Order: sequence, then C-alpha cells, then structure tokens
Amino acid sequence: MKYMTLREITAACGGTYFGDAENAAKEVSSVVIDSRKVEKDSLFIAIRGARVDGHTFIPQTMKDGALAAVSEENLGDVPYPYILVDSCEQALKDIAEHYRRSLDIKVVGISGSVGKTSTKEMIASVLSQKYNVLKTAGNFNNEIGLPLTIFNIREEHEIAVLEMGISHFGEMARLAKIARPDICVITNIGYAHMENLKSRDGILKAKTEMFAYMNPDGYVIFNGDDDKLAGYVPENKVPPTYFGLNESRPFHALHIEDRGMRGTMVTFVTPDSSFTAHISVPGGHMVYNALAATAVGYALGMTDAQIKAGIEALVPLAGRGRLIETDKFAIIDDCYNANPASMKSSLDVLAKAEERKVAILGDMFELGENEINLHHEIGAYAVEIGIDVLVCIGALSRHMAAGAEKALAKARGNDIKTDENGTTTREDKTMAGKTETDIFYFESKADFFARLGQILNKKDMILVKASHGMEFTEIIDVLENY
Repeated sequence: MKYMTLREITAACGGTYFGDAENAAKEVSSVVIDSRKVEKDSLFIAIRGARVDGHTFIPQTMKDGALAAVSEENLGDVPYPYILVDSCEQALKDIAEHYRRSLDIKVVGISGSVGKTSTKEMIASVLSQKYNVLKTAGNFNNEIGLPLTIFNIREEHEIAVLEMGISHFGEMARLAKIARPDICVITNIGYAHMENLKSRDGILKAKTEMFAYMNPDGYVIFNGDDDKLAGYVPENKVPPTYFGLNESRPFHALHIEDRGMRGTMVTFVTPDSSFTAHISVPGGHMVYNALAATAVGYALGMTDAQIKAGIEALVPLAGRGRLIETDKFAIIDDCYNANPASMKSSLDVLAKAEERKVAILGDMFELGENEINLHHEIGAYAVEIGIDVLVCIGALSRHMAAGAEKALAKARGNDIKTDENGTTTREDKTMAGKTETDIFYFESKADFFARLGQILNKKDMILVKASHGMEFTEIIDVLENY
C-alpha cells in the first residue's frame, strides 16, 4: 500500500505509540484484522468480535511478520511496537480515513435499498474498460469492510467503486467520511432495514447522509424512476443526474428486447448519443444497473464504445443471479440476500423461463412491523405471475405460503380460512384436484431436503433466494450435487 508510517498512523488514530523510534519511522505493507492474512510488515488491528477477540492473536501475528499491532489493551513490556487506542474499531476507521485522503483517486460510492452489489459490479465492469479499478469485494460494505477495502487501494488504481451498506441512522455519514466519494449513486429507496429506519422517508434520509462528505465538485446520480429520489435535491445543492426508463431522463433506455434467460438487448440514450448493448444477466433490474453505469462512465469521460464493452463484459457473481446448469436442473443462485423488491425482481426473471418454474424462497429479515404483510405479498405475487411450484422455508415464510394460498384461492374462486396461527386451509369449489401453483411450506431446510425428491422434476428451472442469514447456499450445494 502507499506510504504510511507507524508514527503517521498513531497520529491519525489519536493513539499512543509504544516502541523504539526506529520502528516508528517504518512503513506498513498492509492493514489487516484477520490474523491469517498477516504478511511481512502488516499492521494488525485487534478487533473484538462476538466470538473472537483479536487481542489473543497479537503475539502470533508478530511471529508471522507483522510490524506492529493496534490494541485496546496495554500490552506492557513486549518486544514489538504497538499503538494503544481506546477503540480498535474507531482506529480502523480513522486510519482508513487518513489513508483515503492521501490518495489521488476517484471514488464512486453506491448505495440504495436494492441492487447495490449488482450495480457496483456493472459500474466496475464499465469503468474497467478505461481505468484501473478497485471494487468492493464480497459484502465488505459496512464500517469494518469499507475501511479494509480502502486499505486495498494501491498506487496503480485510478478509481475505487465502493458499495456502502447501512441499517441505522448515522452509519452512512461515517462511511462517507471515510470514503469521501466523488460520485454518489443511489439505486432506489425501498423497504430494506425498515425495522431500524421506520419508513421510506427514513431510509431516504439515512442513504443521503452520503452527501455530507462528498466532493462538492462531484456528481450525484439517481434512479429518476424512484418516487422518493425523483425531484430530491441534496442539501449540498449538487444537482442530481437522473437515469431511468422514462424518456425524460438524461440517461434512459429504448427498444428493450427481453431475451429471457439469455438477457436483454437495450438501446441506451445519453444526453449526446445512443448505442445498443447486450446485457447477459437476465432481469429488468439489470437495465437500471446498466443505465447507472452509463451515467457514471459518461461523467468520467468514457466513450460509448467503452461503456458498451463494459456492459457486455459483465458476468454474474455467486449468489447474485448466477445461472448454474447441472444434468438435472437449471438453478438461479440468488441467495446472497433478499428484500421485497429484489424478491419480486428475481421472480420476474424466473417467470421468463420456458421450463417448469420453481421458486425456493426463505425469510426476509429487518422488515419491521410490516414483515408479515410483506412476506404475504411475495407469496401472492409468485402465484399471480405464474410460478409453477413455490417452496417457502422459515418461520416468516409461513406468511409467504399463506399469501400464496389466498391468491390461488382468489384466482380459482375458492373459500379460504386463516386461523390465529397464520395456518391456511382452502375448500376447492372448482378445478378439483388441480392447482396452477403447487405450494409447499417447511419450517427448516432439513424438512425440505427430506421431501426434495418428491417436489422437484428433472429439467426444472429453480430460483433460490432468501436473506443471507438463512444460509441458502446450503440449498445451492445440495441441488448442484443432487
């Protein structure tokens, strides 16, 4: 990483240095919180986690080649340098902020309720056609992950594309203070983290904290088709640039040709030009992602040919709409995370399949007081768009199954009753013995696995999606090896 000495780091985090002056003048090669990633001259920051206390690993990291440690504990008379601080987590952020401000690099900050990661991947793919780009890896988008991503910036990088995820008020301001974005992209204002942010207006307020620390000469790029973002003027008065399907947006799409699981052909319109590109990843939401990337590329002086090449170069990540084909099934691996908007978007993708359409869905977390109704809506939506088989797994997904049952009964003119526990029963009045959507509910993945062979057919197209905490990667593994 770029020049940063122990003396400089101590000043940046307001700590107290213990060690000789010679070591204080030495530069660190990297900053890590995982003792397994220590290399020669690393700075190891001892974070206290829920299960592991990084302080217990300090002696071993020194044996493994670390130059120094950052500690909340006075280590006494030890044969290696360390920096004593009140909070290692705060020190991590303070050091990252100092490092970011020393870099001559453009930063693109991305937030929103839905689609942050897929938009980040699309923007990085486009910008990589002209620039040396660093992007957020995995889910390193919070107050621990973002600083670690910042520390991965090297002198050869020209642009950093950073995903910024939050769940509480004040978090975005702290992330933006570290990242200092030059371009701020907000994908939409949905329902994720409603439990903490209370309303969509609350989510808008929390997301737009990003602008407090952005470059005043930078760009704000909004999804203009989102009702909360359309017409919103940031407090810093930076005029937003809008993208969307509406032709009144400076960046919009025309002639959208849906090719099902083979993606979408789209004509992209900029303020000065237009070009046609193929998005290989299926789903209407990918058109919005590509529009956002086009607006960012345009702001950074890219040509239409470069932007087109970047859009067409994108490939899906594991857990993010990746298509897996086995001898038995085609699987849409979209199990990294879920909220109501992304659930519907993924179901829309599944609905395009020509094969029998199977949705294996699980609980969506952090939805607040509306969580029951929101799960109910997803079940109903799956029935309404013609999903052939709906498998609901988890405590909250009981309501998803109930919503599907009610929607099916309504479509067929049947009576349906729900007891105080949310359990539904229906009395078929028509089409006895036949259903348009087969609905299954299981309390656990294990219960589903016990019935899997009775539910799935060879050549099914299967969507797997739930919030990350449901650990639906286990389902992907089982289906891949079935």
